[in-house]
Order: sequence, then C-alpha cells, then structure tokens
Amino acid sequence: SQGQIFEQQAIRFLQSKGLKLIAKNLRCKAGEIDCVMLDKKHLVFIEVRQRSQQHLSSASASITKEKQRKIKLAANYFLPKLYRHLGLTSTPACRFDAITFDGQEQKVQWLINAFY
Repeated sequence: SQGQIFEQQAIRFLQSKGLKLIAKNLRCKAGEIDCVMLDKKHLVFIEVRQRSQQHLSSASASITKEKQRKIKLAANYFLPKLYRHLGLTSTPACRFDAITFDGQEQKVQWLINAFY
C-alpha cells in the first residue's frame, strides 16, 4: 500500500540518521504505532504521515489530539514488552516523533518530540 511505501522510506531515512528499527506496525485495541526505533538510549515511537497537495492541512496537522492519545495508549501498552525484548530492566526514556511527507515533492520532515 501507499502507506507502507512511505513507512519504508521513513525507516530508511531514520536508519541513515543512526536510529535502529525495533518494531513496526504494532496494533492493539487502543491504537497503532507505525514504528518503534532506538535513538541511542531513547525508545522512539514514530508516526508516519503523508499528504499530497490536494489536502488543505499539512501531514503534521493531521496528527490530531485524538490520534496522539491513541498512539500514547498503544505506546503504554507495548512499552513493557519492548523494553524486555531489548533486555532492559527498566523503562527507557521515550519520545514521540513524526516523519511527514508533504506536497508534490513529498519532502521528508523529521519532527523530534512531535507531541508529548
């Protein structure tokens, strides 16, 4: 799907910046997480958004408060499994980033700490 193509591009982009892929397309009742990556000691939950020119709002504007709430619920759900999977004994520092692709040229933007 179109979404998966952009997710792959986002993952490759972040890997080029030194992040390591931990998991992708995590789904639970609360919501879903496009991908989880490790940035040094930070566990990063990443939302990938793409908007073409026809849309009036930007890709980042499409991450609504409700969407953020669902991502945070899903992150809380998966967090214990993720840090155990990484062999950590306690919860690592976490953050929520967004990778957006906007407009005709689909320029990639990395929003660190996109929301809290």
